[in-house]
Amino acid sequence: MCLVARHLEEAGIPTVILGSAIDIGMHCGAPRFVFTDFPLGNPAGRPFDAEMQLSIVESGIDLLEQATGPRAIARTPYAWGSDDWRREYMELRPQDANALKQQGEARRAMRAEMREARAS
Repeated sequence: MCLVARHLEEAGIPTVILGSAIDIGMHCGAPRFVFTDFPLGNPAGRPFDAEMQLSIVESGIDLLEQATGPRAIARTPYAWGSDDWRREYMELRPQDANALKQQGEARRAMRAEMREARAS
């Protein structure tokens, strides 16, 4: 997204990225970046928390209006819960092996059905 944002900025279209990977955003040169320290895939807040999501989007609009230079960063005040999420995120535990195997098999079956439907 950062590269797309930079391209749009070169064309005169201002952008703001909401993200959870500040290192990637800064490395790629995001013009404006609103950082929320949440697991990847949740840059606009916790699922179903409309109040938080609206606040984070408003932070992006504020940054767009107030940024005085390139690579402006705003950090949201929110926490995912405890800091344990970093240690536990994407952790594969032995007790989850069966459920994960079943989910994988179901996904492979669904993808096979989709491929067959496209072929016919």
